[in-house]
Amino acid sequence: MDTLNDVLKALAADIDEVESLVRDLDEADWRKPTPAPGWSITDQVAHLTFIFRLAKTAAADPDTFRGIAAGAAQNFDGAVNAALQQFNGFPPRELLARFRSEGDASVEALAAVPENTVVPWLVNPLPPAVLASAGIMELFGHGQDIADALGVHREPTDRLRHLAGFAVLTRDFGYLSRGLTPPTEPFRFELTGPSGEVLAFGPEDAAQRITGPLHDFCLLVTRRRHRDDLSLTAVGDEADRWLDIAQAYRGPAGEGRSPGQFAGHRHD
Repeated sequence: MDTLNDVLKALAADIDEVESLVRDLDEADWRKPTPAPGWSITDQVAHLTFIFRLAKTAAADPDTFRGIAAGAAQNFDGAVNAALQQFNGFPPRELLARFRSEGDASVEALAAVPENTVVPWLVNPLPPAVLASAGIMELFGHGQDIADALGVHREPTDRLRHLAGFAVLTRDFGYLSRGLTPPTEPFRFELTGPSGEVLAFGPEDAAQRITGPLHDFCLLVTRRRHRDDLSLTAVGDEADRWLDIAQAYRGPAGEGRSPGQFAGHRHD
């Protein structure tokens, strides 16, 4: 079982990877639109910077965080848009420096959380390892938008196991965001990582099963690829339905991506 230190090492490596995607871009590239409607590369990095500032504050100064979260709870989309305004006005070099600073500070703050305690978050308090895994999910999804805008291939790694574990924990988010009642029936997930390691979650005898590449699963749950463009297999009606609505984040599902939108980007 992965320790908090394992998850934080993966989070730090993913921060490095996203930084490397944008480090050498010129100002015109920073303004490029990404597949997320209305979001430029600058907006993507600004959003991640805001998320890391939130995580740092939650871990290091819970009382201040609770005040921020109370305001955001009334209008989540408004809070996200306000955060973009807070950060995306900085010149690219300064924004990148802030992204790096807030990212590093969030890793340090989560590492300092006392053992067996939780960190306040937007809906429920979370163990620091789970909040760090949520950070990995954010970096993967928004990093994919940046990579797609630039036409860059990202090499998947077994670090994605942390995102997959988080997506299994949050299996019901896709139902909840659409006002649907989540099933009580358990799911079995069997996902093959880039190294060939198979990750398994859920009871072996579950009738509802999802199998396929770990990378494809992560693209699905962050809604960065349509299920038709991924090599994921569902057994059971509920599992099949889930592939249409899966998301590992709270709030509105967003538009997702269209079938065939990224022709030639499939990873089997």
